[in-house]
Amino acid sequence: MKRSEINRIIREMEDLVHSFSFSLPPFCNWTPDEWKTKGHAYDEIRDCMLGWDITDFGSGDFDACGFGLITLRNGKAHDPRYTKPYAEKLLMLRDGQMAPFHYHWYKREDIINRGGGTLLITVFNGEQDKQMNHNPVSVHTDGLVYDVPAGTQVKLTPGESISILPYQYHRFDVLPGTGKVLIGEVSMCNDDTKDNCFFEPTGRFPTIEEDEPPYRLLCNEYPKAKD
Repeated sequence: MKRSEINRIIREMEDLVHSFSFSLPPFCNWTPDEWKTKGHAYDEIRDCMLGWDITDFGSGDFDACGFGLITLRNGKAHDPRYTKPYAEKLLMLRDGQMAPFHYHWYKREDIINRGGGTLLITVFNGEQDKQMNHNPVSVHTDGLVYDVPAGTQVKLTPGESISILPYQYHRFDVLPGTGKVLIGEVSMCNDDTKDNCFFEPTGRFPTIEEDEPPYRLLCNEYPKAKD
């Protein structure tokens, strides 16, 4: 991805977040120069990969396949310094865009439509060998539990949510014509390096073509503390 595209996506997501009166933590607003001044007191942000995260999943076409994400809080399993057992994210999905099928081996997460269009979550059960099966899928939405056929698209209008279980494949889409969606995620600790199983091979963090200076640093770009 080009840095200019990443910068535009971050600004677009900032506008979307602010349009729903959601305030971001201070570290989301730091410039690259401000990051150079941050010492070890801010290691939790670095080590737990809080902040901005833009991905096209290796597709080379963010408009069709991608996510804008912000990790607001996160713990780190097996690290005694970061004992939070939970995480929270905001995500932006455009009308006409998707995020590909994947499941998590360990993480359970609630996906929430925080505002905008209608979010579609397609669900299948997954196997340990990464395959999908066609058994009915148990769906948990806002206190309601019911079974749906494999491959069902669960519709979430603003305010509605779905709880995704481990080994449950899910794909994100937007109901055409309803507009971009601001998505919330509340989950167990998030580990994008070890707990994502994609049905088809994908990339997670983009290779960046530096065609202009960064507006914000991504969560995998922070400089090490100097003190």
